[in-house]
Amino acid sequence: MAGKTLRIPSRAVRAAAAAACAALVLAACGSTKDAASSGGAGGGEDKVGVVLPLLTSPFWQSYNDYVPKMATSQGVDALKTVNSNSDPSQQITDINNQLNQGVKGLVVAPLDSAAIAAGLDQAERKGVPVVAVDVAPEKGKVAMVVRADNKAYGEKTCEYLGKTVKSGKVVQVMGDLASVNGRERSEAFRTCVRKNYPDLKVLEIPAKWESDTAAAKLDTLLNANPDIKGIYLQAGGVYLAPTLQTLKSKGMLKKTGEKGHIAIVSNDGIPQEFDAIRKGQIDATVSQPADSYAKYAMYYIKAAMKGKTFKPGPTDHGSTIVKLPNGLLEDQLPAPLVTKANVDDPKLWGNTVK
Repeated sequence: MAGKTLRIPSRAVRAAAAAACAALVLAACGSTKDAASSGGAGGGEDKVGVVLPLLTSPFWQSYNDYVPKMATSQGVDALKTVNSNSDPSQQITDINNQLNQGVKGLVVAPLDSAAIAAGLDQAERKGVPVVAVDVAPEKGKVAMVVRADNKAYGEKTCEYLGKTVKSGKVVQVMGDLASVNGRERSEAFRTCVRKNYPDLKVLEIPAKWESDTAAAKLDTLLNANPDIKGIYLQAGGVYLAPTLQTLKSKGMLKKTGEKGHIAIVSNDGIPQEFDAIRKGQIDATVSQPADSYAKYAMYYIKAAMKGKTFKPGPTDHGSTIVKLPNGLLEDQLPAPLVTKANVDDPKLWGNTVK
């Protein structure tokens, strides 16, 4: 799946020298204060490539908007973002194209947790550090994974629906199970329901982060199960609109407090979800931090380009760096549950974008 690599001796020599120098640099601790004191990105030639998974979701559109702003604030010279358009094979090609342009760092939001290894291997061979955003690779080397705790997404949703619905059928509209995000959210939700809310019956829709797939399968499921009491949307950016439209077309879209209301909890924290909460169409969402994803991706790639490394432990920005089973480090950023009680909080990124 990897594209052809252009061999340029001078770059290879520089990459090898950079790798050798990086091995001599002392490791930083879990706090971001140590590396932050080491200055800017090192001049205009230290360019960073940024590869997006898709731009059909309002969440990724917002992340895309934050990237240049956060790059500037962190002193990173980021190239214009590249959109892989939901194609894992294209994403590997995009990574190779960025490497062939001579970038000194890469920020990538992987589409496929396993397939991304081919691109990561190419970057490692060229001595280019990579920061992964939103999805943790199964294999390959990255300087840091910048991500929220996706297991907590499923658990928070389970707790809300468990306490609200209490008994009956609930459906989770799952993400792509080729992604660790889809797998973790799904399994965490199932496990929590099984353990804490045995009176709930979980029905599942594998929707691959595709809005059309979600709408079609939800329509079929509702025809067979008109007594569904709750819905878990693992990605509000792609599932919210088709879900509300499907319910509306069946006369099943009732406001919170009304008889027949189906409790809905989503994930993302986009403005459209906040509006739906205010209107009583959905009950809650877990706010995935698009702004912090961009900010700390730029922070960590800047640190990695200077040879800095990190250790597990609390950070100075309210998160915790953890060591994953495959040995990678992940900065697990906070992702709060948003309900009608706190939907107008000005600190939520979904309230700061148009």
